Amino acid sequence: MKILITNGRVLDPAHGIDEKFDVLIEDGRISGMAASIETADAERIDAAGCLVVPGLIDIHVHLRDPGFEYKEDIETGTRAAAAGGFTAVACMPNTAPVNDNKTTTQYILHKASQVGHARVYPVGAITKGLKGESLAELGDMKNAGCVAASDDGHPVSNGEIMRRALEYARSFDLPLISHAEDLSLVGDGVMNDGFVATELGLRGIPWVAEVAAVTRDVMLAEYTGARLHVAHVSTRGAIEIIRAARARGAHVTAETAPHYFTLTEDAVRGYNTNAKMNPPLRSSDDLQAVREGLADGTLNVIATDHAPHHSDEKNVEFNLALNGIIGLETALPLTLRLVEEGVLSLTDAIACLTTGPAKALNLPGGTLEVGRSADVTIIDPDAKWTMDPQSGKSRSSNTPFGGWNLKGRAVCTMVGGRITHRLS
Repeated sequence: MKILITNGRVLDPAHGIDEKFDVLIEDGRISGMAASIETADAERIDAAGCLVVPGLIDIHVHLRDPGFEYKEDIETGTRAAAAGGFTAVACMPNTAPVNDNKTTTQYILHKASQVGHARVYPVGAITKGLKGESLAELGDMKNAGCVAASDDGHPVSNGEIMRRALEYARSFDLPLISHAEDLSLVGDGVMNDGFVATELGLRGIPWVAEVAAVTRDVMLAEYTGARLHVAHVSTRGAIEIIRAARARGAHVTAETAPHYFTLTEDAVRGYNTNAKMNPPLRSSDDLQAVREGLADGTLNVIATDHAPHHSDEKNVEFNLALNGIIGLETALPLTLRLVEEGVLSLTDAIACLTTGPAKALNLPGGTLEVGRSADVTIIDPDAKWTMDPQSGKSRSSNTPFGGWNLKGRAVCTMVGGRITHRLS
């Protein structure tokens, strides 16, 4: 089967390409790229006015499968990913059972091969049962298909266990993803510690809870020489620690999520549970620091932390509501806002969604190089639309962006040359 994408602006940060090119896809691979390609028997896709970019990659999602399929499953989660322009996602291990063994890893991969609309890369647990007490079999999980390990949703509080995990993972060249949070400082907090928390009568979580944990994990990564990826960075202090470590040559990468460069703690006013997440939405100064961290490359990955929940788990008192929001279908337009506002160049914005995540976890993809698998996203950067949580592809609708007028949308998503999403 042949597909010829014509008239598009091809943007491939991995190879410094930003040109009007045609792209030819044959047998699931990119077979040609040139100013003009003529071929017979090809399905033609006119990408005039659109960007043609490597398939977007999200290295932090919760597909809730196995165990919590009433919130999301591999089929619905990857359908939402495809609608958002993502051709690959890395799914976190806090499922039931926890993905702390090769059997669960194999289940995820098998189901994804049967019903997935995007590539699924499992992330295994660092510790058994996410309990932080003893190491999971990292080697077995990597051999089964895990691309990283994390206790996401739970920090590895014991420093000695985190050290041993980093040493163990280093022998497999397996990145560890840090959920950086000092629980003794979090306490009973439910939102960012500050004026808004005081005004609302809610217990606050101080910024130092993230910074202290990031500092320890970055130092352990330097000490062991292991690869560390810091998840969902939300504070100025954490960014400063990561920036300094990277300047020293530490093997540290880091991500933030669109909500941390778009929203502040003010979104919680009215006790909006769709603005409750972990780490919490922070101050305007932290939001500015996140933008600065993206601009200077300290934060080289934008990930969604897509965390679907049933409405009954959000439609409760703020203190009782579960943390997290969905984000696969809003990440792209929110990232493109940074381009309109002059925070990032278009090339750097696309890099944060493609080459950055691919490099952080050693994933294939993130490029339109001839010969590679045809994972391609076609974006209409001028498409205007309104976010309706009830019409999204996810099984859940917990988002603070409902009703927002957004600009920029994936109009076609391809995985290995197979069209997994196409706007009519």
